[in-house]
Amino acid sequence: MNISERIILTTEEETAIDRWSHGKSIPLRLVKRAQIIQLSAQGVFNHDIAQRLNISRPTVQLWRERFLALRLSGLEKDAPRPGRIPRITQKKVTAIVNATLHTTPSDATHWSTRSMAKAQGVSAASVRRIWKQYNLKPHLVKNFKLSRDKHFLEKLYDVVGLYLNPPDKSIVFCVDEKSQMQALERSQLILPLRPGIPSRQTHDYVRHGTTTLFAALNMLDGNVIGDCMPKFRHQEFIRFLQIINVKTPPELDLHLIVDNYATHKHKSVIKWLERHPLFHLHLTPTSSSWLNLVERWFSEITCKRIRRGSFENI
Repeated sequence: MNISERIILTTEEETAIDRWSHGKSIPLRLVKRAQIIQLSAQGVFNHDIAQRLNISRPTVQLWRERFLALRLSGLEKDAPRPGRIPRITQKKVTAIVNATLHTTPSDATHWSTRSMAKAQGVSAASVRRIWKQYNLKPHLVKNFKLSRDKHFLEKLYDVVGLYLNPPDKSIVFCVDEKSQMQALERSQLILPLRPGIPSRQTHDYVRHGTTTLFAALNMLDGNVIGDCMPKFRHQEFIRFLQIINVKTPPELDLHLIVDNYATHKHKSVIKWLERHPLFHLHLTPTSSSWLNLVERWFSEITCKRIRRGSFENI
């Protein structure tokens, strides 16, 4: 016959056990556990405790061992349980993940929950749950473009260096133009936002012309020098450089971060820069307009002012 380890209570434990075993507002399961430990500490055998409390001997032994291992905290919380056995094995989960990442269906460019469920013999809800768990989104695709500029690192260091450590007695401007800005007048009024219904606008519109916004964003304080012109040739770019020249202190060097658009490198622009030695052009690598901070400003204008607007003129 196995003899259980003797339980000896401290004064604090004895007080807590007594309170739990007689408490009227204590959960019944905790009352039973406290009574098991209280009787065990009094030397009552397991089978006698089981008979008195109308429970099984394994239950008595379980809570004796839990108390010996964890003391009072072992009685307050249930032991962790394994839970329901998954209906989909880990092997099947791995197969679904690998199929999502490395294969495509014969009749489509990417998997849907239904097509994957049919191919793997599981429910669409299971596929959806697995994709969510592994953060897989086969229906989404995003664009990217790698720069093939042979001087990519050199230009990158140059531009980032201006951001992190601008030269003394100078202003760093992020310069670019937002071309083909259309003044679109919607054929009907834009319908306002309502609960459960987004703001809506018509597909058809009247075009009242286009313009090009030239902008020079001061990297340090965020102020913008801007002007709209009908075209974006080298003539307009030189005109904008002259505007910058007039609106900035004459004693400061001006470092302009621009992209590789041909207008910025036109021979007439180069000659103008030679006549204005305070101007310094810094080219971003090709296909790397994300390096130019003014692009973020253009995005703000598009999202907050243009996309949902209706304009009767330029």
